Parts: sequence; structure tokens; C-alpha cells
Amino acid sequence: MRVLPIILAALIISNSAVAQQKIPRAKNILIIYSDDHSYHALGAAGNKDVLTPNLDKLAKSGLMFTQAHVMGGHQGAVCIPSRAMLLTGRYVNRLPGDGSTIPDSIVSLPEILRAKGYNTYHTGKWHSDKASHSRMFSTGGDIFFGGMHFPKFGGQEHPTVYLYDSTGVYDEKRKRTSDTYSTTLYADHAIQFLSSTTAKTTPFFCYVAFTSPHDPRTPPDKFSRMYEPAKIPLPANFLIKHPFDNGDLNVRDEQLLPVPRDPDAIKKDIALYYGMVSEMDAQVGRILETLEKSGLKENTFIVFAGDNGLAVGQHGLLGKQNLYEHSIRVPMILSGPGVPMNKKTDGFTYLSDITPTIIDYFQLPRPSSVEGRSLLPVIQDPSKKVRSSIYNVYGHWSRSIKSEDGFKLIVYNVDGIATTQLFNLKIDPFEIKDLSKEPAYREKIMQMRQLLKQQMAAAFDNLNIDLPNWGRTKSQKSRGS
Repeated sequence: MRVLPIILAALIISNSAVAQQKIPRAKNILIIYSDDHSYHALGAAGNKDVLTPNLDKLAKSGLMFTQAHVMGGHQGAVCIPSRAMLLTGRYVNRLPGDGSTIPDSIVSLPEILRAKGYNTYHTGKWHSDKASHSRMFSTGGDIFFGGMHFPKFGGQEHPTVYLYDSTGVYDEKRKRTSDTYSTTLYADHAIQFLSSTTAKTTPFFCYVAFTSPHDPRTPPDKFSRMYEPAKIPLPANFLIKHPFDNGDLNVRDEQLLPVPRDPDAIKKDIALYYGMVSEMDAQVGRILETLEKSGLKENTFIVFAGDNGLAVGQHGLLGKQNLYEHSIRVPMILSGPGVPMNKKTDGFTYLSDITPTIIDYFQLPRPSSVEGRSLLPVIQDPSKKVRSSIYNVYGHWSRSIKSEDGFKLIVYNVDGIATTQLFNLKIDPFEIKDLSKEPAYREKIMQMRQLLKQQMAAAFDNLNIDLPNWGRTKSQKSRGS
């Protein structure tokens, strides 16, 4: 394990002017991360069909980012790079491999805080290597090393976990299958930590990583009956099948229901998805209630975000392995001292921006490995924006760009077949009408392609979309989670 003082020696102090401005600052940090939680599956986002009272209350207490994105991934398990990007501020194209191993050359937010004397705590999902986990966290609860749980005990989701091991060994003999539903289990551990004397006396970084609402769709009984499928409206962009090969139509997520998609099956899936979201919301409520009862809420910077979105029937798709809005956009809420209350911003942001934001908010040293942009200017003035466009990547065969004027371009090259889509999100937020074949938009497509190439370069994407053979070949396949 690396010696912590060495970390400090490797850090570069941020010279950002905004980092030095005087705002009220918290002492502690709580990050709650959901899994496969699309931006729209939230009452505060305007969805009247799903019940999320605790997250809605959190949104009212803080600043909600309505255009937050996962930058993407190069394979089906998008949550692997997403979680690495959250904790390191790194861009997806600069993570080694698929992001499942975080080398010590990439200094994470928990490592910075640990070197500063923080108690760094984790419970829940960990989809990276054990060595990086050991570097980042000084303590923890039950840890799940993997991508998803599977049904046990009467068809319900129960995790196979290890209790946090300070040695970082995690001997197989210590692994156990819990008889407690995953979100309840992880919330219980977080509550135990937040109720402890240590949490009240030592600054902490508490990271609670849920596996919900990731499939399998097995919410506890109360929540499995909460939504009646017959009353669930089909998405406005529902299709029985995707209109062309997007490069990953056979990834694991897309095999959960048969094609063509049956409307009733999709409604049932959405009902169970919402049930899992509402159950997770209840656990978030328990955690936030404990934070308040422990006298810690007024001195804690809170982040709630999702690792990536999900289609659940939109565009004939089920998973996150695509570049439509439902899969690249995520919920994201900041709350705490100095954060505006009951405000929303539609400025473009990435999950990678969370680490530099916390670094600047707490006036911490910034590692040179951090590439995201601080959102502290937005916290200080929600009308400000740190980006004028947003770039996204999926696989080696699809890229997208979205600009402030509302246009969005997606380009694909799958087995030698190039496909372009152009949408005007201001009048077509569900990406239903593809404008790419209309002569009036030829110049717009050229402009968007140039912008895409610029943003690809800025995000260290070395793919050349001008070459006829860029993209996926028949020998390339993805894997899901």
C-alpha cells in the first residue's frame, strides 16, 4: 500500500480562483450512488408516475443538475468506468482498460481526503480492483465486489458480500450471502456508521453505493405491488424493436425480454423498475434521517447521483448500452452548506465533475490526474455553465455530441454500415424524429460533426470518425452487467 504522505507530495494545489472564494463549507461528505437509475425516474425531474419523496425532498434542499451525464463506456458494463470516473475525476478514455483497475498513478478523492485525516468509509458495490479499494477506504461495512446481484431466498435480491477488511485480503472463506435485501443491508451499515461516535468526532467521507435499481427486477413485496402495470403509460418513444443495428443489440441487458418488445411486458418491467427506485428512495430517506438525528446534516456536503441511465423499453431497447438520453443522463443532486436551495440548473455536466467540485469546495489539493471541471462556479451562481456541449461514447462504434442550441448528433459505424441520427431536443426531447435525412439539415450535420471531433480530442478520444473503416467489426463483441 502506498504511504499517504507520498500522495500529498504528488498533488498539485489548484490555482482556481473560484476555489478561494468565501462560501459556507461543510466538514463531512456523503455520496449516495444508485445503479442503472435514469434521469427521468425521479419525481423531482417531473415524473408523476414514480414516487421518490425522499429524493424530491433532497432536491428541494439543494441544487439539481438536470443535464448530468455519464461520459460513457467502451463495453457493456458502463457502471465500471462510471464509478471510477466519479471517484477520480478522470475521463473514460483515460482510464486503463475498462476502468476495473485503478492504478495508483490516478489519485482518487478518498485518497486525498484520507491523507488529510478524513475517515473514509464505504459500503455497497465496488466494481474495481481490491487494491484501489484498500488505498481509498480506511473503514467500511459490507462490500460487494461485482456488477449485479442475483435472486435468492424466494426470488428476492440478496448480495454476496465481504465485511470490510483493513488488510485488503478479502479471503474467500469470509464471503457470505446476506439474508437482507441489498439496499436495506447497505443502508443499515451506513446508518450504523453515521450514528457512531467516530462520525461525530472525525471528518468523514461516506460512500454508499447501491446496486438498485439494477436488474433483476425483484423489489421487496411492498414495492413489487406499488405500481400496477396496466396503469403505467408506455414511453412516448416506445418501439417494438430498434430500427437498425446500433452495435450491441445482443448485449446481456437486451436479452432480458424478447424482441419484438411486447407492450404489456414493458409496462410490467417499468412497474418493477419504479418499485426498485421507490424502495431505494426509502433507504435514502433512512440515511438522511440518521444524518439529521446525529446532528451531522448541517455540516455535511451531500451528493446523490446515478451511475448511468437505462432504456426500459425506449427506442425498442432495455439497457444502457446506447447513446440516447435515457441511457446517458443520470439524476444528480448536491446539497449542503453554501449550496443553493430548491434550485435547478440545465448546464451540461459529467459525473467526472463531482471530484473536482468537492476538491474546490473543500479547498483541497488537486491531483494532476483529475480531468473533470469544478462545478463550484455553478454552486455559487446556478445561472453559470461550465460547458457549452456534451460528448458521449459507447463502444468503438458510436459517438454523440449535444450542443446548447438543443441539437444532438449520434454517429455509428457497425460492420461497415455508417448511420447518422440528428435530433432537435428542444422540440423532440424523446428523440423520436430523426432529421438526418432532411436536406435542410445537411449543414447542421457538418457543423455537429466538426464539434464532435473537437470534443473527442478534448476528451482524449483518438478514434477517427472520418475514416470509412472506423467502428465495430464483426469480430468485436461487448459484455454487459
